[in-house]
Amino acid sequence: MENASELVARLARVEDEIKKTVMGQDLVVREVMIAMLAGGHAIVEGVPGLGKTLLVKSIAASVSARFRRVQFTPDLMPSDISGHEMFEMKTNTFKVRQGPVFTNFLLADEINRAPAKTQSALLEVMQEHQVTIEGRSYLLKPPFLVLATQNPIEHEGTYPLPQAQLDRFLLKIFIDYPDMESETAIVKKITDRSVGDKLDVSGIEKILDVASVLTLQKLTAALKTDAAIIDYAVKIARATREWSGIEIGAGPRGSLALLRAGRGNALINGNSFVTPDDIKSIAPAVLRHRIKLTTDMEIEGYQPDDVLKDILDTVDAPRI
Repeated sequence: MENASELVARLARVEDEIKKTVMGQDLVVREVMIAMLAGGHAIVEGVPGLGKTLLVKSIAASVSARFRRVQFTPDLMPSDISGHEMFEMKTNTFKVRQGPVFTNFLLADEINRAPAKTQSALLEVMQEHQVTIEGRSYLLKPPFLVLATQNPIEHEGTYPLPQAQLDRFLLKIFIDYPDMESETAIVKKITDRSVGDKLDVSGIEKILDVASVLTLQKLTAALKTDAAIIDYAVKIARATREWSGIEIGAGPRGSLALLRAGRGNALINGNSFVTPDDIKSIAPAVLRHRIKLTTDMEIEGYQPDDVLKDILDTVDAPRI
């Protein structure tokens, strides 16, 4: 069996495999990897056609895990996600038909297009890691990662997630257009003797298995964290509650998320302990969906990341 250092070293290979298909989105790939290591879920915001589905399929392929996709629509019911009990004529008995949440990597595409009841059903599964069908509970086999997506430019026919539900996601990740060089590489690869416009994941090498991911998650959770680092994470989260221009700041779950994501960041960076930079660099993705700016700030065109930058520049990082 591989030792911890050998297993951690393979994370860089996983990133390289994902980048074979998801080009020009290095930060996005890194942040999703951090969510996986921290055992948290992520919401990805970006316009259509930037490779959100491909991203999840690529990760699932590189770790030899199960992948399912659910397209959220206004008529999607909670049972369409969790599953339901059905009557089988042949055996004259009821049988449970498991829903798409019974997987390792779940893509919840355009989550804000489903009504609140269906959104809540998925968020409950994310939190409890179990599904209740007709009064019986079924545990989901780990690892279980939900990557939800939403379109920032279309609001008609959508049901925006409330602040309390957004708080359940460890990270909110922005995916933007690739640069010129990356987009050219994408076009060349897809149009080279290929029918259609899709990049498949068949060429991705399986670097990890499910057992390896679980081991890496345990290593992440056990990573050495100095008391000063914990204080630093808490100070950042608390600063959002007192900052001018922020109407609602991050709660204690924000402090917890900073530490969890910081540990994942440290592991993937090859650190044996969490550094202030491990916390600071992942803080925008951890906090941007946990704060709400005042109306005046929004009218003036400020974004959460603008304010978070000021906070991170102001809160003193410890020297360790």
